[in-house]
This record gives sequence, structure tokens and C-alpha cells, in this order.
Amino acid sequence: MEKVGEVSHFFTKINVAIVELTAPLKVGDRIAVRGMTTNFEQAVDSMQIEHEAVKAAKKGDAIGLKVDKRVRQGDIVYKLLE
Repeated sequence: MEKVGEVSHFFTKINVAIVELTAPLKVGDRIAVRGMTTNFEQAVDSMQIEHEAVKAAKKGDAIGLKVDKRVRQGDIVYKLLE
């Protein structure tokens, strides 16, 4: 696993996490989200930057990421290596 970012905000009604990226991430990657009470894996199906859908994001970007489960501020996002 490689750390790719940290959750800075979570929108409960739409299940979207804002992730501050520390490494590149693209649609199709598999990620794991880990935290005090968070522990799940999912595929990256869609992400946005400034409300625009993007296929890939780079280090330093803040992305909106649709997540399968609730996440919390401070949770760490890892990319699963094939």
C-alpha cells in the first residue's frame, strides 16, 4: 500500500470525501481508507476537482471522491498496489 492522501472533509448527504493528495491517483485505482474507526477498500469510480470530473489527479490536488462508506477528517487514503 502506498499513502496517496488524507481526508480533509466529508459530505454526509452525498458520501463525498475531500482528499488532499500527496501522490497521484486516477479513476480505476483501488484504494483503502484507514482511520480510528474507518477500514474499507473500494475502487475509484469518479473524482472531481472544483466540480469538474477528472480521470486523474496529481500530488497537491484536492479532490472530491465518491466513497462507499462514511469517512472522517484525518483518515488516510492508500492506493493498493496490484
